[in-house]
Amino acid sequence: MQKQDDKAQVLARLAALKEMSVKQLKAEWAKLFETEAPNNSRSFLEQRLAYRIQELTFGGLSKPVRQLLDALADEVEGKKVRKSVIADPRNPVIGTRLVREWDGTEHVITVLKDGFDWQGRRYKSLSAIARDITGTQWNGYRFFGLRERKDAA
Repeated sequence: MQKQDDKAQVLARLAALKEMSVKQLKAEWAKLFETEAPNNSRSFLEQRLAYRIQELTFGGLSKPVRQLLDALADEVEGKKVRKSVIADPRNPVIGTRLVREWDGTEHVITVLKDGFDWQGRRYKSLSAIARDITGTQWNGYRFFGLRERKDAA
């Protein structure tokens, strides 16, 4: 019965957020996060507070999920802050050369054990290489024409 009580209590708290003023939302933020609210955006405060209320009641993300999200953030940002590398089934066999023409220039990428090589520089992700080539955000696998492998059933 405790789960039902928790669920009802959380739902009531979430509904109450909609009725609060921005000042009240900021006070709630200070109570739940023990820090000053970062901005005045009502929607941001409501969404983040709603998540925090549920997180405190039901628990947060598991360690493996947090690690995966950290690794994905590194890939998107093109930085290698953490040492974990995402094993992606779209990665070709080590030593494979990917060739992509962009803006009249041919780019050759070599697949390494722990990343990729382009122009003598090591990269953790294809997205970071695609961004350096194009100057804009790209999904690296899409940019280089790689699709998820389909297991023969």
